[in-house]
Formats: sequence, C-alpha cells, structure tokens
Amino acid sequence: MVIEVHTQQKNYPVYLERGILSRVKELMPENGSYFIVSDDGVDEKWKECLQAQFPDAPMHIFKNGEASKNPEVWLEILADMLKNEVSRKDTVIALGGGVVTDMAGFAAASYMRGIRYISIPTTTLSMIDSSVGGKTGIDFEGRKNCIGAFWQPDMVIADPETLTTLPRRHFINGLAEAVKAGVILDEKLFELFEKDDWEAHLDEIICRSLIAKRDIVEQDEREGGIRKLLNFGHTFGHAYESQGNLNTWLHGECVAMGMMTVVENEDVKKRLSAVLKRMGLPESCNYDPKETAKLIRNDKKADHKRITIVQADEIGKGHLEEWTMEDVERKLML
Repeated sequence: MVIEVHTQQKNYPVYLERGILSRVKELMPENGSYFIVSDDGVDEKWKECLQAQFPDAPMHIFKNGEASKNPEVWLEILADMLKNEVSRKDTVIALGGGVVTDMAGFAAASYMRGIRYISIPTTTLSMIDSSVGGKTGIDFEGRKNCIGAFWQPDMVIADPETLTTLPRRHFINGLAEAVKAGVILDEKLFELFEKDDWEAHLDEIICRSLIAKRDIVEQDEREGGIRKLLNFGHTFGHAYESQGNLNTWLHGECVAMGMMTVVENEDVKKRLSAVLKRMGLPESCNYDPKETAKLIRNDKKADHKRITIVQADEIGKGHLEEWTMEDVERKLML
C-alpha cells in the first residue's frame, strides 16, 4: 500500500509492502546518482539486495548503535560524500534503523544546503516512527537529538520482511513507539497489543502507526503544537536513556518507562502496564533523581522553568500539560 504524506516542505509517498526492497530501483527517480548510508547492524542480505540494484553507488557504513549518533560520525559521512563527488542532483539512501535515518537525513539536509534523501527503514523503530516526519539529527554532550534539522524524505520504502532478521530485543524495542501512538491517538491500535495474537497483526500495527504519525505531521510539521503529542514518554525516557550513557537501555525501552512514569490515570496505567509486560518491555529502572531532573531541565522542550508533558487520561486521547520543574521533581520524588 501507499500512504501519502503532505507537508509544507514537500509531499512524498510511504510504500509499505512485503518484498518491496527487491525492487527499489523501479521506484527511484531516473536523474542523478545515489549514495547509500547504513551501519554494521543491518543484515548483509539487505545491504546486498540494495547494492545489487545500485552497483555504482558508494555505501558508507558506520558502527551500529546510539553512540554513533555524534558529530564525528556525521562529519565522516559528509567527508565520504565529498570524496565521492556527490552533487546537488544526487540522492542519499538511508538503509537501517533510527540512528541511520537520523544520520543520513541530517547529512542530506546539511550537504550543499540540502539534497534529496530516501529512507528505507529496516527496524520496527524506524519503520513505525522515525522514517516519517523529517526529524533528523545527532546527540551532543550527552543530550539526545539536540543538533539537527527538519528535512523531509523524498520517499519512504518500508518492507516488513527486513524485520525478520532483527534480534528479538530490537524488534520489541521499536514497537514501544506503536504502543505510544495507540495510547495517545488510536485506541484500536492499542487494542491490537492487548490481543493474544498481536504479532499476527504486525503489518496492521505498522500501517496504523504510520497513518497516525502522518496525520499529526501534516497538521504540525515543525512541532509547534499538536506534534508535541508524539513526545509521550520521551521527556523522562530521554533522561533515562542519556543517564545510561546511551547504551544501557534502548530507545523504545526508555519510552516505555517514560510512559509509565508520567501516566497518572489508574485505568490507563493498568492497561499500559499489562501490554508492556506481555511484550517484555521494562516499566521502571534505577535512576538518579537529581541527574534525571537536570537532564529534563536541559531537554530541548524545556524553557528552564517549565516543560510540556504529554498525558493520557483515556486510551487513544492524549493531551498536553505544562509542568513546572517542581512538578517534575515531585514525580521523581526528589
């Protein structure tokens, strides 16, 4: 199926189809050359499948993991693009998870003031969330995504077959973003996780998640209002992730814990807890309250004294609240 995304920056299609990776070249624009960015965590069969279709395209591969989402690796990608004489008419192809799409997208956004960029997500996290919406960037000084740009892709090609080679932990990790979307936007999506056979509904989960993300992005491309809803669980989650030196917990695991931290409605919390348990996602972790509060105070969504928090008093209906830092500290029991 094709999901159309319409933004002020550009309009683009999201192709969601099993086996579509084997015919990517048929979908690509005919003009210009290609530069592929991936990491060493992407299964070789997917790299080989893409490279076979673009035998002349250079492929830049960096080390897998959140620790690679830094200025040094970003500059290495840009240097390789210069070395291979990538021009303004050429296209960057990102093949991988959220880190790859963030890095390749930011490289495309900044190279020669912006060139075309195509996202081919190969993880649940990138397929469900980060491949759509145009957020690109890097971590800096231990802070998540504090340097970056809004740069919409020209196309997203999502092949659920690529998820078959994911380690189980990474497969489940990305689905935390779909649970998030269900809690704040789509009760029917959330209910899919409450069923015994939720994995049999994976393609529907991906599709509903993409549509929910698309609908929000089209209303608020640059996160000035309603798009902030997508940060549900992320304010505390990012603090847990950064406090773990970006290695202890995976992003989706931290989002799961962040959602449980912030939710106050008992019915929502009970249902959310049951889903997280079924999926094997964590609900809490050991954290330093003072360090967590400091990280939240420096969050890009904070203005030093207040921060916008996403809350849900009913499944499928999230809303925004303004919390003071004292509210945050009380939640952390400082």
